[in-house]
Amino acid sequence: MAQRLKTDWVLFFTIVAMVCFGLVIVYSASSVMAELKYKWDMYFIARQIGWAVVSFLVLMQLKRLNYRKLDNPIWAFAPLGIVTSLLVLVYFVGWKHRWLQIGPASLQPSEFAKPALVIFLAYFIALRLSAINDKHTLRPAMLALGAVAAMVVGPDLGTAIVLVLTAAILFYVAGLDSRYIAIATIAGVILVGIAIVAKPYRLSRVLAMVDPNFKIVDMVNPGGEIRSYVKRAQNSDPTYQPRQSRIAVGSGGVLGVGLMQGKQKLLYLPEAHTDYIYAVVGEELGIWGTSGVLIGFFVILWRGLRLFYVAPDNFGKYLALGVTVSVVLQALVNISVVLDVGPTKGIPLPMISYGGSSLLSTLISLGLLLSVSEHAG
Repeated sequence: MAQRLKTDWVLFFTIVAMVCFGLVIVYSASSVMAELKYKWDMYFIARQIGWAVVSFLVLMQLKRLNYRKLDNPIWAFAPLGIVTSLLVLVYFVGWKHRWLQIGPASLQPSEFAKPALVIFLAYFIALRLSAINDKHTLRPAMLALGAVAAMVVGPDLGTAIVLVLTAAILFYVAGLDSRYIAIATIAGVILVGIAIVAKPYRLSRVLAMVDPNFKIVDMVNPGGEIRSYVKRAQNSDPTYQPRQSRIAVGSGGVLGVGLMQGKQKLLYLPEAHTDYIYAVVGEELGIWGTSGVLIGFFVILWRGLRLFYVAPDNFGKYLALGVTVSVVLQALVNISVVLDVGPTKGIPLPMISYGGSSLLSTLISLGLLLSVSEHAG
């Protein structure tokens, strides 16, 4: 007897609504820049619509696919291997920009590390759940995670942080011993600190948030070496983007100034249609708009956690949890940057920001989540 499929329509229509809303906001945020740079106000939105169509078709295919078919070594390791190979390729041909140019299109391999790592972690944790604290479990898992994170962290610290935190939450839920959690936390903080200090522009962004006038830095380092090191990377004011973002969100008030009526996107707010698009939502649609976006991610969190509890097998449970955590974490990181409660990082807002790789990666992940919903009965 054929299994009766059960689509989570709440989750499905939330995803559709957020993608459509993202297309509207991308056009509003990018039309002026597109007109100035390309003499066509539809340049960015036309490309984003193309990516949205492709991404939605992929989501529908994954939605129909029985997620249990991914519970094998080939699917656990092959996508991770392909992504790692692409990251190595980017290292040699496009390191500074994080993208791999393929004809007229560009691909950001670090975005696809998220669904690839989630599939690997779900398979690995389900396989070794009864021995999650065994060294034969932790060593290969940390090796795989470390290899991917190391390749991503150079050009894309924000994505690397999302990857590591996603893995940490999955292992914590799986029952990882508290001593290993403490060791991993200390190691993670040290490695993130090294990654920040290794790049002057990253250190500049962190200091712009916690010590913009260098008072603490000058006390710790009266010789001025740290100030000099940071200044080398400052070809612009590191507080400019956060300041313009706060102005945009603050000027929107409760109801906003109106769709397409925002002023900060008129070359005041850099990356208005990508990393800082949430600020455009705040300015043009006010608290109602920003709250609506947050509610969308809350629904994804709710439905994802529900699937973790109702999925009949461990692979389905941890696949649902991994997808949910990675998407919601990325959203929280982006929103924290826009609201200036976190240092500036180049990380898009899932389903809302302009960017084909980000949209495709997110809908691949959410397609897997819908697959768990549809076939878990």
